[in-house]
Amino acid sequence: MAEHTYGQLSLWHDSLGGSWDKRAPLPGNSQVDVAIVGAGYTGLWTAYYLRKTDPSLRVAVVERETAGYGASGRNGGWCSAIFPATLRKVASTSTRDDAIRMQLAMNDTVEEVGRVVAAEGIDCGFAHGGYVSVARNHAQLARARAEVEEWRAWGFGDDQMRLLGADEARAMCGASNVLGGTFTPHCAAIHPAALVRGLADAVERAGVAIYEGTPVTSIGQHQVTTPHGNLRTDVVVRATEGYTAQIPGMRRALIPMYSLMLATEPLPESFWDDAGLPDRQTFSDKRHLRIYGQRTADGRIAFGGRGAPYHFGSRVRPEFDQDARVHAMLKHILIDLFPALRDVAFTHTWGGNLGIPRDWYPSVSYDKATGFATAGGYVGDGVATANLGGRTLADMICGGESELASLPWARRISPRWEPEPLRWIGVNLGTGVFALADRTETRTGRPSKLARGFWRALGH
Repeated sequence: MAEHTYGQLSLWHDSLGGSWDKRAPLPGNSQVDVAIVGAGYTGLWTAYYLRKTDPSLRVAVVERETAGYGASGRNGGWCSAIFPATLRKVASTSTRDDAIRMQLAMNDTVEEVGRVVAAEGIDCGFAHGGYVSVARNHAQLARARAEVEEWRAWGFGDDQMRLLGADEARAMCGASNVLGGTFTPHCAAIHPAALVRGLADAVERAGVAIYEGTPVTSIGQHQVTTPHGNLRTDVVVRATEGYTAQIPGMRRALIPMYSLMLATEPLPESFWDDAGLPDRQTFSDKRHLRIYGQRTADGRIAFGGRGAPYHFGSRVRPEFDQDARVHAMLKHILIDLFPALRDVAFTHTWGGNLGIPRDWYPSVSYDKATGFATAGGYVGDGVATANLGGRTLADMICGGESELASLPWARRISPRWEPEPLRWIGVNLGTGVFALADRTETRTGRPSKLARGFWRALGH
């Protein structure tokens, strides 16, 4: 993609302004201690903490496009403690205590991102207002109650998640038909592209080389191959998330699933008097086919959700970022949530892909013998999780037997996805099941048995 179009990728890219000229590419063959493939959150956080841990390390990041081109610059801007795998699922392959430690580490990670943002002077609108999820029919309300009861069963109290009555939920998020909801303080709203670009600058200040416009044609043992030269290295970190399937031999490691977004024009205070979100709480409701929104620092609503198809053969193409049907559906959902938006202008539509492992369970790993490291598979919850992944990889690579390196997502490997056409059928079937379940629950007010069975089949 030409440099002059980077600002058109999303609201976030557009609002940054300034120059989108790429950094220089890899100048030729080079030798480093750690080569990182991908200049998104995972790659940049790994580089940041590697240099903090050991300033003598020679670290280089190679990126096909520009830092923040992918999901790190286009996401919904939720720096949340949501971990895609449930406590029950984490405990099933480790222990109850390990599952609890994993969640506590995620909670701490939201604070850690805020700390680094302040320390490095990254102006990304970090607003630690928490996350409110409203229930708008009786099936969703039952799900809200069950979620809170589940947290209590694991020993977590109101400081993790609490149940909201109708009045309290409406005061936080003045959506239509609110019957109640849940609230967790462990989430901050951010400007995602400002975070990733600011982090890239901080990484460079720390002495890391970032080479943009440098596509990787293969990842081998102790070597990264590009058209501009080869990086010989002790350690290779693959930090490619939703683009992993494009690397030779890795098509079935993670599937690229598209999530689409749109944004309104800046809204008047009269709208916010009714809509709430006074602390810039991130928001959603309890439907199965996930939606997510935030009140931006300049007074817009940035809103997104699932529903876009998985494309056969794990294809990733710029034209998939726009889907008129899905964007129309998202606009309809948002206006249903906030009817006052019916006559406002929607200024931006965009999308991007995220990485999903076969078991919906992210992982972080490092093999000292081969020098290969990776983190990812965040299922759309990667803003904070990538920071935890970067810190963990830095600990592992630098030889520390740390608390982070002993978390249950470390050193595990997700199974590979099925070959086509099985994964195309299965993934798109799941999207259809959740959409149907949401329609059924809206009509009947009763929890969908179909969705419950599908979640169980996924191991949740």
